[in-house]
Amino acid sequence: MKYTLLALLVLILTGNSLHAQDNLVQYVNPLIGTHKMGHTYPGATVPFGMVQLSPETDTIPYEVDNHYNPLVYKYCAGYQYDDPTIVGFSHTHFSGTGHSDLGDFLIMPSVGKLQLNPGTEQNPKSGFRSSFSHSNEVAAPNYYKVKLDEGNIVAELTTSNRVGFHQYTFPEAGQAHIIFDLIYGIYNYTDKNVWTFVRVENDTLITGYRQTNGWARTRTVYFAMTFSKPIQQYGVKDFSNPHVYKGFWRKFDQSKNFPEAAGEQLRMYFDFNTTAGEAIKIKVALSPVSTTGALENLQAEIPHWNFEKAKLAGQQQWEKELQRVQIKAGTRDDMVNFYTALYHTFLGPTTYMDVNGQYRGLDQGNHAASNFTNYTTFSLWDTYRALHPLFNIIQPKRNSDMVQSMLAHYDQSVHKMLPVWSHHANENWCMIGYHSTSVVADAIVKGTFQGDAMHALNACIATSRHGSYDGIEYYMKSGYVPEDKSGSSVSKTLEYAYDDWAIAQMAKKLNRQDIYTEYMKRSQNWKNVYDASTGYMRPKLSDGTFRKEFDVLSTHGQGFIEGNAWNYSLYVPQDPEQMIAVMGGKKRFVQHLDSLFTMNLPDEFFAHTEDITRDGIIGNYVHGNEPAHHVAYLYNWTDQPWKTQERVRMILKKQYHPAPDGLGGNDDCGQMSAWYIFTSLGFYPVAPGSDQYALGSPAIHSAILPLENGKTFAIEVKNQSDKNVYVQKVTLNDKPLTRLYLTHEDITKGGKLVFYMSAKPRK
Repeated sequence: MKYTLLALLVLILTGNSLHAQDNLVQYVNPLIGTHKMGHTYPGATVPFGMVQLSPETDTIPYEVDNHYNPLVYKYCAGYQYDDPTIVGFSHTHFSGTGHSDLGDFLIMPSVGKLQLNPGTEQNPKSGFRSSFSHSNEVAAPNYYKVKLDEGNIVAELTTSNRVGFHQYTFPEAGQAHIIFDLIYGIYNYTDKNVWTFVRVENDTLITGYRQTNGWARTRTVYFAMTFSKPIQQYGVKDFSNPHVYKGFWRKFDQSKNFPEAAGEQLRMYFDFNTTAGEAIKIKVALSPVSTTGALENLQAEIPHWNFEKAKLAGQQQWEKELQRVQIKAGTRDDMVNFYTALYHTFLGPTTYMDVNGQYRGLDQGNHAASNFTNYTTFSLWDTYRALHPLFNIIQPKRNSDMVQSMLAHYDQSVHKMLPVWSHHANENWCMIGYHSTSVVADAIVKGTFQGDAMHALNACIATSRHGSYDGIEYYMKSGYVPEDKSGSSVSKTLEYAYDDWAIAQMAKKLNRQDIYTEYMKRSQNWKNVYDASTGYMRPKLSDGTFRKEFDVLSTHGQGFIEGNAWNYSLYVPQDPEQMIAVMGGKKRFVQHLDSLFTMNLPDEFFAHTEDITRDGIIGNYVHGNEPAHHVAYLYNWTDQPWKTQERVRMILKKQYHPAPDGLGGNDDCGQMSAWYIFTSLGFYPVAPGSDQYALGSPAIHSAILPLENGKTFAIEVKNQSDKNVYVQKVTLNDKPLTRLYLTHEDITKGGKLVFYMSAKPRK
């Protein structure tokens, strides 16, 4: 990468403490996952940053003719690698999701004739968008650069936690425009903008807010935007549908040089006279609370106009976080895969509060975070599996704050429920389960949560007893969710049962024997949807009979969400031993599991499920979606654990590549990447809420984890190669490890784990 050499030169010239030999930022490629299903964004951000400043490559709407437009799914992160144009750069993005929102406050530079429509991909000159080439594009941690071909403008982006910093270099003297698009949004539709308001405070400062009704139905974002030179002139065009009531604003010409604008659909422009090679710089600070908060964030984080200084400060933050796992690997590609995955895990959850601790709560009131950082973007159906368990090892303080943020959500919830899928002071109720309970339990069982554990347990209990939510009423009454009462019933039953087990582990830790007994009983409810006559989990009706129509391969309409009976029937992470026994014992189970990886799943069986594509499938094993992420480790509960070792190494090779299309499915706020990190290190949390990690086959040569408690956990791999995927023996602190798992304490008390590898399995 061109930028890598530049970055190293800057570090050397500035005398920075980062050196070429230990610089990990160089191995991160934010373009990985930006093509096809990954849904990652390539733009600039800092670890867990509130601002994600990134390019948008089209304006595909959420609906066409009052119907869902399936083309919008490609644009969950606003950017698709194979698109030839850029329409601008906005400040908020999700990473890797399968539904979307955000895309706030789009900015686009242009020259020549002023145009206030984005134009089309086929004819970019019909609007303010521009064609671009990947040969003129650079993406690195906290830095994005691209040449916009139409105006020959070089765009550069960097950030702090709450501030986006733009730098646009214009090629020649003349009239330069900065388009400020308050209409644009990801998953946009005509009525998504509820209201926007803008004030031109002076000739360099703009403030305002936008309220939207999308995935988050009541979301308000405030901004403060400042320019590096005075505005020459400015204006606004209101694209809103006409209102019957217009008030008395007709007294003014509001279209040009009028310092206030309001409406649902606004685009503004700011004009400057530029000299050849001049850079116009823009800083945009965000706040969930007020424009005053945005201004305070701006002054606190980037009070200067030194773009390189801001960029380097953010990259130093990235270097610090990436150093939490220091590996050696066989090839540069392996290093790029690993550190890009680690980068993706540190993109979220995201900060959601001002520098003074103020944030907008679920009740739409303003609150102050006391002794914790408030976070948002909780994609919990995905991230409870590996992302939050990873944080309990390498980011325990942050994860404690994330749990505290979930409890703040619970305290402010009129439903008295922990988050299901929440972002920006809103619960969006996406997906199933009450998996925040798993995240809370895992943090308490592993001793990383620093808050009120009993309050956390009570919040989990209240959430799991909320009868009106998604079939829980039937689940508590009958021990399963009936398919004729609530769809995706089998998935819900299985996931509720696992979550109940996690609550039980937390209750045991806190000496609540009554709760432990109740929830261990509930955790056995998975048996109520197991059909011994077919050997699969199967939808059951409210009369107690199994539904007659049943296809074990189809992912649509069979009682499962984003999966089929083959994959979901293996979802009993809390008790694999009993699941295997029920399914016919170890020998039969191994044959069954083998066939999962070797059979063929025809396209017709997932044609109606947009989150699953051929890219994320191996046989009938769906790695591109989460329900089966633990499945390759289940061989550890049989007599053939070496098959876990060969399977996980195969999945690493087939599902992760150092290229834009290098992810086989949505990264889902870091879950796909967290699987990669754990599996590459040689172990995985099959059942979060347990203190155990199942052993696999490490793909690295060595790793050092400097832990927050001051201890160091080291991993060494002897005889490592692509062929030597089988583990012959494992030692922990020079003593043979005779079990197929690590405990959390094995890691946190420090020490050394050594894998001895071979090309032949140890049978």
